[in-house]
Amino acid sequence: MRFQDLSWMDVERYLQQDNRVILVTGATEQHAYLSLMTDVLVSERIAWAVGERAGVPVAPPLCFGVSGGFADFPGTISLSQVTFDAIVLEVVESLLHQGFRRFLVVNGHTGNRLPQRVRDLEMEGLLRLVWFDWWCGSAVKAVEARHNLRLDHANWGENFGFNRVGDYPEGVKTPVNLDDADDRSLRAVLGDGSYGGPYEAAPEIMQELFAGIVAEAAELLWAL
Repeated sequence: MRFQDLSWMDVERYLQQDNRVILVTGATEQHAYLSLMTDVLVSERIAWAVGERAGVPVAPPLCFGVSGGFADFPGTISLSQVTFDAIVLEVVESLLHQGFRRFLVVNGHTGNRLPQRVRDLEMEGLLRLVWFDWWCGSAVKAVEARHNLRLDHANWGENFGFNRVGDYPEGVKTPVNLDDADDRSLRAVLGDGSYGGPYEAAPEIMQELFAGIVAEAAELLWAL
């Protein structure tokens, strides 16, 4: 159930029996051979699957995040932390005004953080919120352990069919030492943009990964 498929009257009827909503935060930034919108597309697909399972609407994604570190890669669009915080706060306040009270935020970008003012609203008892960094959860850790893999930026763990936009190298890229960026630009250190590791994993592993993340996110939503 997505906002794009609903009218305001549909949402008003929904709010008569539930006050949960799913938000998506991501980024538009380099992901090597994957889509610049990877952080949005993956989080959005997770949110859609959870929303469909639970009958909870998914708001449109915030497509820009705090991505200044990748500024030298063409196509990256970054917000300042102040701007990001203000947008998230105002989105939450808008939905609070309408009657939403329980929020699951599916976040797709490491640089994004829950704004302190939103935390304050939760402390004041005005809302309940779970911020879910999907790549940090138990589902990802379980898949990594079972298959001796490590998810990192723009490697196999973000390489789903729906965000793949071109050919990519076969094999494994040596993990990048980000400490080298102290003396050189991040682009010079990263090369193609991947942080290292296999560029892809078998389709059955990716299906296992996605299903596990969705199940974990759904549990967080039910617990709200």
